[in-house]
Amino acid sequence: METVEQLRDRLLARFPGAALTVVTNPSPSAQHSLVIGHAQAVEIATFLRDDPALRLDQCSNVTGVDWPDKEVTETTKVTVPDPAGGPAKVVAQTSKRLEPGYLEVVYHLYSISLRHGPVILRLRTGNRTDQVSVPSLTPVWRSCEFQEREVYDLYGVQFTGHPDLRRILMWDGFQDHPMRRDYVEPDDYQWEPTPHGEVMAKAKQHYPAAPAAPAAKEGGAA
Repeated sequence: METVEQLRDRLLARFPGAALTVVTNPSPSAQHSLVIGHAQAVEIATFLRDDPALRLDQCSNVTGVDWPDKEVTETTKVTVPDPAGGPAKVVAQTSKRLEPGYLEVVYHLYSISLRHGPVILRLRTGNRTDQVSVPSLTPVWRSCEFQEREVYDLYGVQFTGHPDLRRILMWDGFQDHPMRRDYVEPDDYQWEPTPHGEVMAKAKQHYPAAPAAPAAKEGGAA
């Protein structure tokens, strides 16, 4: 089985100009991966499935990752002249910038026929708001169908070209996507048929107030 770098180079030779980036994994598993661009994602996936040396005929797992916006602090060294005419000083200056977040879909591919893998592919959205589409790989590996629906349901990734993109775990009227890192769990559990424990405590906040008991009359009967 070739390395991920060798695979990237072979894909670039087959698909000149394709967006392909190696992501290294420093853990003991060393399962490095390839980020692939949207334009040729389906063509590249088809090549990985059909190439005689690869035969990646099984997609075993599709999962989502939410990468929120993050503030990045950068330190640079600058030379500052001495106003008194002495030697210049090198001082450190820090600056901050906001790195936009994105959603990511990760595919683990294996070859059943050649018994090797995994090869890990990543697709990334443009951001977390209005650019959340990636091409579906279900037309290449049918096993992606339900798993891409899970990623759509829980993370909000839109899969263009998916044959049946709809919620699979949450109901149609459910708001938002519960696996996003900034998801805020509602405290209205009126839909829960048998609330108990913490759910009961939250649900009671939305129960109608009990009617006030009638005031007792003073004095006895005549």
